[in-house]
Amino acid sequence: MNIFRILGDVSHLLAIIILLLKILKSKSCAGISGKSQILFALVFTTRYLDLFTNFISVYNTVMKVIFLICAYVTVYMIYVKFRKTFDSENDSFRLEFLLVPVTGLSFLENHSFTPLEILWTFSIYLESVAILPQLFMISKTGEAETITTHYLFFLGLYRALYIANWVWRYHTENFYDQIAVVSGVVQTIFYCDFFYLYVTKGR
Repeated sequence: MNIFRILGDVSHLLAIIILLLKILKSKSCAGISGKSQILFALVFTTRYLDLFTNFISVYNTVMKVIFLICAYVTVYMIYVKFRKTFDSENDSFRLEFLLVPVTGLSFLENHSFTPLEILWTFSIYLESVAILPQLFMISKTGEAETITTHYLFFLGLYRALYIANWVWRYHTENFYDQIAVVSGVVQTIFYCDFFYLYVTKGR
């Protein structure tokens, strides 16, 4: 653990809480991509299966459980509780365009060919592209609510802080995970695209 990792986790959690509070306060899912939220729920589910096999720390376990609960509550809010406010027409990104190549890549490029390791690798690859349906929705409608952009900002900050975390770990522990680093950089580039959209849409 280091300050970049902790701040990254806090930023990630804050992004999710901002989104949940937005939905609860407005009683609306307008502007939110349900498909992106499904992908994030899938990311957490496949990544945190080690909850049943390995105990790292109380902090690690609590954060994993919180992320899982928040992810599924968000999906429930979008597709069940406030489904009438969900803009399914503009949330039209084809998920198979992401899931098929990510699944294939997780079998081809992984640390070890075991079920848990393949699923962990799948989660890393999927997280790097899970925001694309949300970005596609923003580019399609040409607008994004302030709260939604705050959510995306803190997600982007989380990724940037994790890159700093990897740099720190490389210099202090000589630790380097190529799969996580490359995927994280790709994901950060997509958030840069969001900020480009944010500026050009004049918000």
